[in-house]
Amino acid sequence: MIIFGTKGYLYQLAILTLVCGHCGNPSAHTLRKRVTKFTLFFVPLFPFSTKYQTQCTFCGAEQKVTKEQAEQLQAQSAGGQGGQPYGQPQQQPYQS
Repeated sequence: MIIFGTKGYLYQLAILTLVCGHCGNPSAHTLRKRVTKFTLFFVPLFPFSTKYQTQCTFCGAEQKVTKEQAEQLQAQSAGGQGGQPYGQPQQQPYQS
């Protein structure tokens, strides 16, 4: 007996501020990557499907994007933060 199947993984790549194409509001959008992997005896072996999408946090509308568009949006989000990690101050504190 051989047990095989698929398992899905969802990765959040970035949070972007974009104008939603559905509701027209400028709001935060999550950039997500969904990877489906082939499993054998419940062990994930290799990915056979990768899809990218953005989701509006205001209305919940989802939009599929290509891999190239996702990479460009991810680079744009890293450049917009000045290359600093999330949660770090953008400017130096005031010193007298």
